[in-house]
Amino acid sequence: MPHGLLVFLKGGPSDIPEIQEVKSGSIESRLKIPRGNGYEHFEITQDFKDIGGVLMPVYQWSYRTAIAE
Repeated sequence: MPHGLLVFLKGGPSDIPEIQEVKSGSIESRLKIPRGNGYEHFEITQDFKDIGGVLMPVYQWSYRTAIAE
């Protein structure tokens, strides 16, 4: 079974793990992470982070939105 792409999240709420798996398996320009009653939005940077020999694209937190009812 193929795995998703591991990415590194920079900034944003401290309770979101810095390392996330993107299920699409490809680098996206933006990520939307569900959290509580909303979403945390992250945008790709040009940086990569090497963690344990795995090179991960770095996403910077940009803003939060609420879930529409």
